[in-house]
Formats: sequence, C-alpha cells, structure tokens
Amino acid sequence: MSWRYTSRSVFVAASLALVSLAGCSQERPAAKEDDAAKASPKASSRSPSGKLAEEPVALVASKVGPSVVQVNVRAVQQTPLGTQRGEGIGSGVIYRPDGYIMTNNHVVEDATGVNVAFADGTTEKARVVGTAPNTEIAVLEVNRDNLPAATYDTEEMPIVGQLAVAIGSPSGFESTVTSGIVSGVGRELPPELTGGGSEARALIDLIQTDAAISPGNSGGALADRDGRIIGINVAYLPPGETGAENLGFAIPADTAVSVADQLIDTGKVSTAYLGILTTDLSPEDASRFDLPVDSGALVEQVVPGSAAETAGVQKGDIITALGDARIESYGDLLGALRDYKPGDSVILTVFRDGDYKDLRVTLGEKSG
Repeated sequence: MSWRYTSRSVFVAASLALVSLAGCSQERPAAKEDDAAKASPKASSRSPSGKLAEEPVALVASKVGPSVVQVNVRAVQQTPLGTQRGEGIGSGVIYRPDGYIMTNNHVVEDATGVNVAFADGTTEKARVVGTAPNTEIAVLEVNRDNLPAATYDTEEMPIVGQLAVAIGSPSGFESTVTSGIVSGVGRELPPELTGGGSEARALIDLIQTDAAISPGNSGGALADRDGRIIGINVAYLPPGETGAENLGFAIPADTAVSVADQLIDTGKVSTAYLGILTTDLSPEDASRFDLPVDSGALVEQVVPGSAAETAGVQKGDIITALGDARIESYGDLLGALRDYKPGDSVILTVFRDGDYKDLRVTLGEKSG
C-alpha cells in the first residue's frame, strides 16, 4: 500500500512526459501574470443571507474561501532520464495579513519560481521563507498587505464526527469545496508509506477526513463549522490501492502554526532530538518473547553521541513512557517529543531485562 501527497505536477523533457507520484496536471504554456489574473475565478461578493445562511458548508466556504490560494510552482527535478523542468499546482492558506501564506513542503520543494493566485482573481510572485520537511509545512511570503488571513483553531483538537470542509485547487480547479467529517485523529503515516527510510519522515498526529482530498489540495484548508482552520491538507490514500474511498489527511492547526511561526522568525524549525531509530513493538512479538509489555517503541539503533546514548539508552530497549506521556508506538514517541524543547530534561522509561528503568535525558536539537 502507498499514499499520495496531494500536490499536482508534470515534468517534461522534449516530447516525453513523466508523471510524479502525486499525479499530473495538463501541461500548459507559461502565461503572463496579467493573463493568469484574468483567468482566475473571482470570489463571490454575495453576502451570506437567505438560502446561503441555511447551508453550513456554504457558510464555511464563504468565510474561508478568500483565505485559500492556489500555489503555482516551476521546478527542476532529477529523474532517470536526466534533469526535467516542469510545473506544479498546490494550495495554500493565508496565515498573516502582512503577506505570509502556509502550504506544504512538498508543494514548493525544489521550486525555481512560485506565484500565488488569490481568490479575488489577482496573482503575486512569492518567495519561500522556509520549509520543514519533517512536518510537511512551508511558508511563503508575498509583497502585499491587508490579506484576508484565516482564523486557526490551535486550542482544541477536532472531535471525531464533526463537520470538516476542505478547500483547495484539486487538478487546478481553484477554490474547490468538498465536505465530510473528521474521521479520526492522531493518525500516523509511517516512513514506509511516506517514502522515507527514517523516523524523521514519518507524519504523525494527523487528522483523518472523508472530505474528498485530491492532487492539488496539498497545503489547502480543512475548516470546521465556524470557519476556523483545523488542519492543512497534506495527503490521501488512493482508493485503487486501498479499496477504501476518501482517506484524506491533514496536519493539525496547532502543529502548523507552531512550525510556521518558527519559519517566519528564524527560517528554520528546531525540535527536541533524542537520537534513536525505533520500530513499533507488536503484540505478536511481545507474546512470542513472553514480554510483560505488549506495546511500545522498540529501539533498533542509538545514534553515537546523541542524548539517548548519553542517558544510557540501549539497542533492544522498549520505550514505554516519555515524561507523563505513555508510549505505545514510535508515533507516540515523536508526538511526545514535540511537547519539549532542545535542552529540556525529561524522564524516559524503558523496559529492559525484565524490569523498568527510568533514564533522565537532556534532549538534543534537530533542525528541519
């Protein structure tokens, strides 16, 4: 089984087109900025009244739509056929009125040029302020003030079953609205699904939704009934491979805001670093080795010179807690680490040789 990022791109060399894993858009000639502005659909000026006031999804779209943009990217990519030049389409959400916009890291990765199409039909060149591959958040900046910034809900985690409205540019259809519910919270996309080979590329604490997420939705908005952003859309699992419809995922708003603030302030993200590679302890393995614990993060490797090595963590240890947080998987461990800063001291509980041990760890720092 595999998953798909939700940006949409096409790379061409001579007359041969290579389609990225995220899907492809139709190849099109480069348009002048004025032409692109004319072609972009303008947001409706109709105020929420009458029938519109009775439609909760329409109300959300009316409120959030002006804050969602289309991100157009020119990029260069190395492929088996050599250097390919191409174009990509993603989405973004206005973060601050003074020109800052959130999107996904993979939307602007390797970009040689970026412009943003706003819901009012205008376009603007953008620069990449910073990217955070580990959380799949990136920040763009345009030379414009008084932008209609969205409102982000960073206080409460969404609840399963609540209304979820996705807005973005699937396949380049700008300001497309789909709706559904929050299908799950705290979801994980491990490295084997995200295409990376280390825990750094795992995506954790994701919101799952059945609101249709498609190529081009990457970086777009997932909003609640009140028009607050609860997540930044990032990926979906293709129904042709899973047999299930509408398995979409979004990065929670609190994570996105925290990362965006760091990127704006410093251009990078600094996170607490333990220095281990882990895998999940399965109940089957626990039963096979007659372990008294049936879940946890099994340490496969300890990085030399890391905080974990200094604290005495060993290969084969089963991590069951970090501070007050119970650890049942490597995703739990990565999530718990987000609550700490580099230099913080915390108790790491491990199961080793038939006994539990508390190890005090002074966390290191990792950028990205």
